[in-house]
Amino acid sequence: MKITLFIWRIHTSAIPFAILRMALDRTYLRAVHGLTFYKLLGTGKGQSFTPRDADLWQWGLLIVGDEQAVAQIKSSRLIQRWNSRAKECAALNLQTLSSHGAWAKQEPFVKSEAKPSLETHSPLAIAAITRARIKWSKNITFWRAVPPVIDALERAPGLITAIGIGEAPIGLQGTFSLWSDGKSLRDFAYKSDEHNRAIAATKEVGWYSEELFARFAVESASGSLNGIALGNTAD
Repeated sequence: MKITLFIWRIHTSAIPFAILRMALDRTYLRAVHGLTFYKLLGTGKGQSFTPRDADLWQWGLLIVGDEQAVAQIKSSRLIQRWNSRAKECAALNLQTLSSHGAWAKQEPFVKSEAKPSLETHSPLAIAAITRARIKWSKNITFWRAVPPVIDALERAPGLITAIGIGEAPIGLQGTFSLWSDGKSLRDFAYKSDEHNRAIAATKEVGWYSEELFARFAVESASGSLNGIALGNTAD
């Protein structure tokens, strides 16, 4: 199984294109044989997870499938169209280290039996995706609880960068983050007071109707994300 995440920061003139392609690109992706999972993503600042976080200049695509399917999409006109309208592109090839939970009633990230290879010449080592479907009745309490966790994330040692990701402005949201090493990610996930309080509140309040946390080795990466060069090792 291959996993690739594309992130594009586009020119202002391309915003109508991006909104249109979020609808139209589904038709092509649904028809790719061997593609087991995909999500067209809007992005945001990831500071409050409210609609005001939305970033109309940055968009993403996550694909999961066999080698042939992922290679087909990478070389497709779909990717070429996005690249041609972007002032910054990132492509990250990921390998699952662990995954818990569901996304759209699926478990998309199957852990490989092969030991992941962490490219020593890449500045990136570990990536994480957190994603949740927030209950409509819990949105306000969730938004109030988010800022302390985001502040802690931004201060976390070993964090390279993080962005909010979502399938909709409200209710279907998450975070993609890059870390220099696995220990830094684990320390934030399990030792941060703010994050631990949020986990406890999740159990007590029941914000989510569906949630997922996945951790990946970054096998290779190219381009840049949030102005940070990712190297040139992507396929």
